[in-house]
Amino acid sequence: MPETSSRYQPTIGLEIHAELKTRTKMFCDSLNDPEETRPNVNVCPVCLAHPGCLPTMNREAVEDVIKVGLALHGDIAPFTKFDRKNYFYPDLPKGYQISQYDQPLVAGGNLQGIRITRVHLEEDTGTLIHRIENPASASPSRNASDERGKATAGTRGSRIEEATLVDFNRAGVPLMELVTEPDIRDAETAVRFAKELQMILRYLGVSDANMEKGQMRVEVNISVAPADGPLGTKVEVKNIASFKAVEGAILYETKRQIEALEKGEKLVQETRGWDDAKRVTVSQRSKENANDYRYFPEPDLPPFETAVFDLPRLKASLPELPAARRIRFASEYGLADAQAELLVEDKRMADYYEAAASELAEREEEEHEDKAGRKKAKLLLFNYLTTDLRGIMLARGATFAGLKVTPENLAELVDMIADGKIASRQAKDILGIMVARGGDPEDIMREEKLETVSDSGELDAAIQEVIAENAKAVADYKAGKEASMQFLVGQAMRKLRGRGEPNARRELFIRHLK
Repeated sequence: MPETSSRYQPTIGLEIHAELKTRTKMFCDSLNDPEETRPNVNVCPVCLAHPGCLPTMNREAVEDVIKVGLALHGDIAPFTKFDRKNYFYPDLPKGYQISQYDQPLVAGGNLQGIRITRVHLEEDTGTLIHRIENPASASPSRNASDERGKATAGTRGSRIEEATLVDFNRAGVPLMELVTEPDIRDAETAVRFAKELQMILRYLGVSDANMEKGQMRVEVNISVAPADGPLGTKVEVKNIASFKAVEGAILYETKRQIEALEKGEKLVQETRGWDDAKRVTVSQRSKENANDYRYFPEPDLPPFETAVFDLPRLKASLPELPAARRIRFASEYGLADAQAELLVEDKRMADYYEAAASELAEREEEEHEDKAGRKKAKLLLFNYLTTDLRGIMLARGATFAGLKVTPENLAELVDMIADGKIASRQAKDILGIMVARGGDPEDIMREEKLETVSDSGELDAAIQEVIAENAKAVADYKAGKEASMQFLVGQAMRKLRGRGEPNARRELFIRHLK
């Protein structure tokens, strides 16, 4: 594909769906459980569209979307309603989707300079499982996908049978849809917007927004036209399940459209899918318009006024959002922008850091440390949390939810390092034990005999042993090879199990080897 030409201007808008983490589904009392692996367990006559069953609105889901609208500075509709969006797919049991059309819950808003058109509430579809099975094989190949398509009938007696199965566990789950204005011009901006929205949803506690689990899905509307001309023909790209795929789809589709225009081809309005394996978009169908869905007001749900949800209370309940937290972390804890960003992008880690920093500040006040010492300790805390502790957690598959190291424990460990009770090597050993079994770091230090060696006699004895055991390295150092000193200091560190200050060990070696 050719490189993007400066003669052409991409125009990009996003449609982002996020499953809300309510206890029950949108219009019935079936559980909303994304972790359920057994098919068709969380279903009932309402979400399976049995005749005569009527929907009942989930109040919590409406409140969640209002919170999102308030967080994005949108206008909450004083009066709103639900509509029927009619289309036929095997994962849509009713033959229509209860959604919102001309009176969404939220209109307008802004995030990172990108204007938001609307945020509305609807119900999710079921899940299609496309299966290819070889009757001669004991283990069928199954491929779960959200891509909608016709079920392919099996061919009995042939070697391969194809089928599409439907799991309705997800059917009826509350689904928020956010639509942006076509304000985006490049893939980087689109990805940054989607990531920020994901963080906001998590901070609000309304959605886990895990793209790998399908809890957040992105669709890209993109057109390309000459930079000084009218807008081009819009193409919608679906089936985008990661931020990397968002970037890839935009880059590929931009280049594809430019190539077509340069060949004099006419682009058509269509829906395309993203093939993540081949890193290309593929045509699926012509693009539907609103009249294709035959929207009309949902007759089984009455319109309602949003004032009944106590909007001032919902606004007061909003937490500190990522943008504000970045600024505060940088100023309050002396973190660089990149450090603040690393913490803020994971709310659980940011909460953990803040709790540990609060504990550390209390300990420092009791010890009357100066401001420079406090800043150093906060940066030390950041390093041990984001590098050492996170590294051990990833290696062991631990999460903050089940972590045995409390924020108070980590603050105490950092305080022990700052006080010179332990060096870096001992701190890492103690931290590993804390992750494995929990416990107070000072108790572990004493039990494992990991305190820093302050006895000059013990240090001196260890260094004399190293000198006696490494005659060649001693000779090399005396011959002018400075690297041999590093080797000798390392041997002493091993003998002392990391205890003892490195500079003190080096000075003793120099004294003995004069």
